[in-house]
Formats: sequence, structure tokens, C-alpha cells
Amino acid sequence: MAAAFEFKDAGNKLEQLEAALASASALFGLAGKKTALKEKEAVSLEAGFWDKAEKAREHLKELNDLKRGVELVEKLERELGDCKAHLELAREGGDPGELPLIMEELKETEQKLGVFDFELKLSGTHDQADAIISIHSGAGGTEACDWAQMLLRMYTRWAQSKGFSFSITDILAGEEAGIKSVTAFIKGGCAYGYLRSEIGVHRLVRISPFDANKRRHTSFASVDVLADIDDKIDIKIEDKDLHTDTYRSSGAGGQNVNKVETAVRITHMPSGIVVQCQIERSQHQNRETAMKMLKARLYEVEMDKKRSEMERHYDAKGDIGWGHQIRSYVFMPYQLVKDLRTDYETSQIQNVMDGGLDGFMHAYLSWSAAARRG
Repeated sequence: MAAAFEFKDAGNKLEQLEAALASASALFGLAGKKTALKEKEAVSLEAGFWDKAEKAREHLKELNDLKRGVELVEKLERELGDCKAHLELAREGGDPGELPLIMEELKETEQKLGVFDFELKLSGTHDQADAIISIHSGAGGTEACDWAQMLLRMYTRWAQSKGFSFSITDILAGEEAGIKSVTAFIKGGCAYGYLRSEIGVHRLVRISPFDANKRRHTSFASVDVLADIDDKIDIKIEDKDLHTDTYRSSGAGGQNVNKVETAVRITHMPSGIVVQCQIERSQHQNRETAMKMLKARLYEVEMDKKRSEMERHYDAKGDIGWGHQIRSYVFMPYQLVKDLRTDYETSQIQNVMDGGLDGFMHAYLSWSAAARRG
């Protein structure tokens, strides 16, 4: 009798996932996407495709995004089909011993379906874009610098779990430990859509490893995220508005590091925005990357000016300290990570610090969508 109920539970779970996948496939527009994919593949094979390199790269990016989505839906369909066949064979053979494996297969497919459903909901203008993330230490001195480095590790681990690339363009070490600031490019599907949930001040409460008396300390760090905007977006930057400084790179690198002034700092005089890059091997490459960051920041400022109800104010986020935090990470006296906007929380602190951020990101997406509707 117990086995019959277990088989029924597995069957119900399978039906729920089939219905969810059908809904997601309809929202994705699978049939239309398949047609578009074939058309784009045909274009990429035409003679002279690479005559216009920039246009070709844009076309290939769109093709790869389409291919990724279509292959994911088809993979989910295959996995659910395999689970269904597995369940039917186990039921016909009266073998409840297979149920734990079937339920584990369904659980894995459900997680993948949840990620896919989340990505479908990323409907912002640049949600599909790569991201530029910046972390700055705030109130708390050495503690805050250490906290900023912990956040850097967290986002690096998150990017790795997604298969995204994570490349640091500029980093400033703390005086005693940690980092004062860091900027990095994160490249991967919907990187900006995921990471815009992280914009704001992050608060840490823990027993300080730098305090001999083992007292509890509160530290702050801010996270800012920009979309790595497409070159076709028109942001005019006049050379006369730029002040460029060069200096010697401080990080590890090739033979020119610390010998030649390859690092670049660019100040946009009208806005006061400063960007810098020291990670590339040549001054030209560093300037190119810095200009890309400047363009992204200027575009974000312009968008903020146009928003009637902004989710954030680029130049008015407030101090990196009390009263401005979006999320609290409490290590002591109890363990809890809580987002103060969505009320989503978890006691699995180590998982979060190892990059387990999807729950917070999903909750933020639902919260921001509801806020826009309201």
C-alpha cells in the first residue's frame, strides 16, 4: 500500500513538471525559436558573412543565445521523458526500490526548469547583457576591507557555478587585509539580469578575526552592477571631456608590470565619473576596457534620469553604512542571511558565501516585478 502511494506521489510530481515545462515552452516560443535558429544558422554559412566582422559577431551572439535556449528546452523534455519511462517500468515491475532514484532525477530536472523559468522572466532592457560589477568597502575599516574580499569570493564562486567568465579589471588592496575596491567583468547568459538584484549595501555581523578580544563587529560593503552595453547604443564621449592618467600596474602580470605605465585612469570631467583598468598587458588595451566601463556608467546615469520610479539612484545610494543595507549576513550570535527588500532568508550561510545566491535573485525578480505593477 505504501509503495502505491509513493508511485502516485512520483506520478503527480512528474505531471506538475510536465505542465510547468509546457508553460515555459509556450512562454519561450519554442517553435518560433527553432525556426529563427535555422534561419540564423543559414545566414552564418553564407559567403561573405565575415565581411562585416562586428555585425557577424552580433549575429553569432544572437544565434548562440537562441541555440542555448532551444537546446535547454529539448534537454528538459528528454529528461522528463526518461523519468516518465523510468517510472512506468518501475511501476509495472512493482519495484519501489527505484523510486528514490526517480525522485532525485525529478528534483534535478525541477531545479533546471526553475532556472530556465527565471531567465524567461528577465525582461529588462539589458537583462540579457554581460555585467560589470564593482565592490567597495565601507564603514568598518579593516573589517570592511575583509568583507569586500569575502563578497568578491562569493560572486566569483557564483559566476563559476553558472559557467560564466569572471575577469578582474582593477583592484585596490586594503592597508592591512582584504580589498578597498574591485571591478570585474562577468560574461555569460543573463549575467546583468541575475546580478542587478545585488545592487546596494551588504551588511556583515560576525566575531572579528582581527579583534583579540573576540568582540562582535558590523561591517559594510557596497555592490554596484552595470550592464555591459552593446556598442550600437549611442553614448557620445568627447575627447576634450576626458582626462587620462597612466601609472604602473600593481598586480601580477607579464614582464612589463611595474616597469611600464600600462595602467589607465580616465576621468570624465562633466560627470566626475572615474574609471580605471590595469589588468591588460598594454596601455591601449587598458584604455579600451576603461572606455567601455565609462560608456556603461554614463548610459546608466542617463537611464536613471529618465526613470520616473527608479529602483536605485546611481549617485544617491547613500553612505555605505547603517540604514542603507539591502541584505544582512549574520554569522553571530545566530546564522542568517536575509534580504531586507524581499524578506527572503536562509540559515545556510556557507552555501551563500560559496555562491548560492539564486534564491535571493529569484525572490528579487518577483519582488521587483510586483513593485512595478503596484
